[in-house]
Amino acid sequence: MDGMVIVFFSILAICLLLIIITLASLPQLGDERRNFIKMKAQSYTFGVVIVYMLIRVAESIYVTYWTDNSFEGIDPLIFLVVISIIYLTALLFTKKRYGG
Repeated sequence: MDGMVIVFFSILAICLLLIIITLASLPQLGDERRNFIKMKAQSYTFGVVIVYMLIRVAESIYVTYWTDNSFEGIDPLIFLVVISIIYLTALLFTKKRYGG
């Protein structure tokens, strides 16, 4: 169990480092383009989070009311790692597409 936590924290640290490096390389672009790239990546990530949360809420309603099981909830560490990977991916694709 402790090994999995270390793996998740190391993946999270790597993602955060790559996000910081990518954001640090954006000032070479113009101000408007840099803000546009960040806004597009944040908007896409926000949309993914909303859809994921709606699916999880629907799943919890289904499990709670139509089965005899109880809903376990969302593991916040896994959720944080997945969202940081999605943001990093969206940021890299958006930078490649609009960064020139």
